Amino acid sequence: MLKSIILIAAAAIAVPAKNVTVTSPDGSVRALVSVEDEVGFTVCCGNDTVFTSNGISMILRDRTLGGNPVLKSVRTGSVNETSECLFPISDASVRNDYNYAVLNMKGGYSIEFRAFDEGIAYRFITDFGGSVEVLDEKLSASFPHGTSAVLSLTGGFKTSYEQPYSKIKLEEFRHNGQMSYLPVLFNVKGTGSGTEYSILMSEADLRDYPCMFLKSDGKGGLVSVFPKCPLSFGDDGDRSVRILEEAHYIASTSGTRTYPWRFMVISDNDRDIASNHMVHNLSSPCEISDCSWIRPGKVSWEWWNGASVYGPDVDFESGFNLETYKYFIDFAAEYGIEYLLMDEGWALSTRDPYTPNPRVDVHEIIRYGKEKGVGVFLWLTWLTVENNFDLFKTFEDWGIAGVKIDFMDRSDQWMVNYYERVAKEAADHKLLVDFHGSFKPAGLEIRYPNVLSYEGVLGMEQMGGCKPDNSLYLPFIRNAVGPMDYTPGAMISMQPEVYRSERPNSASIGTRAYQMALYTVFKSGIQMLADSPTMYYRNPECTEFIASVPVIWDESKVLEAKAGEYIIVARRSGEKWFIGAICNGKERERVFTVSLGFLDKGRSYSMTAFEDSVNSARQAMDYRMKKTSVESGDSLQIKMVRNGGWTAVLE
Repeated sequence: MLKSIILIAAAAIAVPAKNVTVTSPDGSVRALVSVEDEVGFTVCCGNDTVFTSNGISMILRDRTLGGNPVLKSVRTGSVNETSECLFPISDASVRNDYNYAVLNMKGGYSIEFRAFDEGIAYRFITDFGGSVEVLDEKLSASFPHGTSAVLSLTGGFKTSYEQPYSKIKLEEFRHNGQMSYLPVLFNVKGTGSGTEYSILMSEADLRDYPCMFLKSDGKGGLVSVFPKCPLSFGDDGDRSVRILEEAHYIASTSGTRTYPWRFMVISDNDRDIASNHMVHNLSSPCEISDCSWIRPGKVSWEWWNGASVYGPDVDFESGFNLETYKYFIDFAAEYGIEYLLMDEGWALSTRDPYTPNPRVDVHEIIRYGKEKGVGVFLWLTWLTVENNFDLFKTFEDWGIAGVKIDFMDRSDQWMVNYYERVAKEAADHKLLVDFHGSFKPAGLEIRYPNVLSYEGVLGMEQMGGCKPDNSLYLPFIRNAVGPMDYTPGAMISMQPEVYRSERPNSASIGTRAYQMALYTVFKSGIQMLADSPTMYYRNPECTEFIASVPVIWDESKVLEAKAGEYIIVARRSGEKWFIGAICNGKERERVFTVSLGFLDKGRSYSMTAFEDSVNSARQAMDYRMKKTSVESGDSLQIKMVRNGGWTAVLE
């Protein structure tokens, strides 16, 4: 829904020059597009060159778009609009302000560039009719000498998208069979002033097309690479398939269409990277006519804690059974948690979604959940869904709230289309979706907002593999492009040198305050409480706090940020403000002073804060809860130990 729109009339240039410049509304960012033997472009910030592409092109079966290009005309214009997000995980109102140039080329295709104050985007547009085979798409990416990149390296296109980040100098990145999926974060020193910039690269409005990967060009730059479209499959167990045959193309698609946006968010302040709305602004609008049934929220989850509940009030054998799930529902109802997720084991077989495990009794759990006001999500492998696509109708009849679909582990054209088929079919039957084993958000969640979250992150389910040193990149890379199901909520906290964990006594790395702050720092339309109700009952003040943190926000402000090291975020829901701060383990202690100038003037706020204690650097479960009064104009001192955190509610 558009709140306000200002369109400046487009202008057409009939006889264009060989160079076209597109400048952002405030003049800070510009793309210099050249049409020579190929179409290339350079991105500048002020006097600094920060990026150069020597060539962008699309190779079709019978022609190359961008090869030996002939520019016929250029259409330019501006857009300034404010849109209302349906289910905002960051800001309810989003400004979309850009200048654009559409380069109309001989041969029935165009290339559109948009320049925002926060970055640059481009896409191909074709008007051929019929269908086309896209054999490849080329993007060459060159950066100034000394540029480093934070990449998620993988050895092939089959990946869980959960690799840890590797920070490398591009000059040292050589072609060795490894590549990175998107998004990627670059640290660039501009060629003019020497200013350091962060550049986040990803894609948006992805549909009927594979995801882009990047690999080394062997010369210090990067080039795009795409998975081929699979044609036939063989059996490979209950949650995967073997690709038996691949096409010679990456996509067979409509000849008249727009292609995915390739974009860069650019800033000399990492706060802007973490708070960008580029995917939202570049994606197609919602396709669901009635969204009134969509309800984001928090989830009580049994897998991470091994469905282990115990204590004097537990007089049954706990585990994946009816009594335990009812206990989880009672806990969720007590704390106002909207959903229960039943992970692997609820069905008698992972291949059969219609026959519940008799020890679980799904139908009784659904009934009991409705009685208590708690909806039920069911876990499924993607392959089971594909082989039983009518299950959405069955689950609607059962009264299920949503599905968690897992182990896709691919992003070729077939699989990208699978995500859309699932989102649409689920929406037709009023079911919510949480994708696991998934690639990053790229616009489907805008078109189908019943898609509440994606995994595609090295999250807490990886136990000791999930370290704050890696997670401090997430607000600037993975979570910067859309919702992220990280599954926080551990009540057993440890520093890395003493970390031990095994279900059912699952633990996390980082302090208790760090773990609690994740609920405000990380963004997701569905947010897990990963630990056991027993652990939450034993920590009531912490549980009451995290259960009170919304997943939908009216307004967000990144107060302090440095990618990979620390971030402090304030978010507003109604008249309440929540603040979350986390840091990595590189320094023993960090101290910040932040202004509360964002609070309403003339009003006093009661603040309840959870902070690291003097002993948290050694005993990570130690924390202090403090209550005080604050008002606009006050300064707030935030102290965090290594792998620490700080969080508060102001009301």
